[in-house]
Amino acid sequence: MDLTFTPAQEALRAEVREWLAANVPAEPLPSMDTAEGFARHREWERSLAAARLSVPTWPAEYGGRGAGLVEWLICEEEYWASGAPGRVSQNGIFLLAPTVLHWGTPEQKARFLPKMATAEEVWAQAWSEPESGSDLASLRATATPDGDGWRLSGQKTWSSRAVFADWGFGLFRSDPASERHHGLTYYLFPLDAPGITVRPIAQLDGETGFAEIFFDDVYVPASQVLGGVGKGWSVAMATTSSERGLTLRSPGRFMAVADRLLALAAESGDRTLQDAAVGAWSDADAYRLYTWAAVARLEEGIELGPASSLMKTFWSELDLKLHELALALRGPAAALADRWMDGFLFALAGPIYAGTNEIQRNIIAERVLGLPR
Repeated sequence: MDLTFTPAQEALRAEVREWLAANVPAEPLPSMDTAEGFARHREWERSLAAARLSVPTWPAEYGGRGAGLVEWLICEEEYWASGAPGRVSQNGIFLLAPTVLHWGTPEQKARFLPKMATAEEVWAQAWSEPESGSDLASLRATATPDGDGWRLSGQKTWSSRAVFADWGFGLFRSDPASERHHGLTYYLFPLDAPGITVRPIAQLDGETGFAEIFFDDVYVPASQVLGGVGKGWSVAMATTSSERGLTLRSPGRFMAVADRLLALAAESGDRTLQDAAVGAWSDADAYRLYTWAAVARLEEGIELGPASSLMKTFWSELDLKLHELALALRGPAAALADRWMDGFLFALAGPIYAGTNEIQRNIIAERVLGLPR
């Protein structure tokens, strides 16, 4: 792994840093789990797209720069170090888009990707069901053929961003005789389609970052099947690999938090917490270096595969550790709603979403270490 950057990469870093310094909002945006915050974040994403910094690795025809993964990591490091807002479009651009780019038809790429890049259409993830969370293969929502399309029925839950989003993506059982990961198809659907009901789920803070989605005989044309009928499991595994591995949680995000944690610890007289903060910062840096190594492997054509479960388990527990230490350093003041408390509440969900860490440890044991089931 060579971390020497080319002049072009250094120039990109300088360009991104300068643009962010001039454009990042002086005050944090309202929570994206409120109507006002969602609209403000969507506006921010449009400005990113106008600067062609929303999706730098995408082809230019879809709003990107055709950049490589090294350039993407440079953009991510600068983005999070600048204190820029979280990405309201992350389900689309970090999870669905890599899947569309690999499995989508030319028509699907042209239809969906440009509007995703500009946040004109924000996407919600619809994986979990009431009795099918991390065990995705046990899902029961169905898809029935109807003329040139399909009828979707059933329920999804814990759907991120669904309350205010425009479109959703998820798996449905298109072969009623199938079991587990067979007979599934991956569909794209507008959340205002007739027959869809979105019901908000309040979080600990009362905001609605999640929702239930009910499908009552919802018609979806065949053009909104992604990857082919019955191919849903293979397509979905590409999405979950993105979710658990590289694209959803870049190291820049955690290094920015770790740097703020060190600054907070420096103001404390508690040597034990200061030592713990230094240890947590080192963990964040280890994740940064591991990610650069992963990028080097990907650029050599080596897929991450089940190793993405290692990354997901590590970053989710790292995020929680960083925020728990921050709250300990702040003491009683941590009870006040602030950036650290918001981050802590979000970090609590990390070991659960994108497949629980218990599931990830099973994958690591069986598929990385080769242990028996």
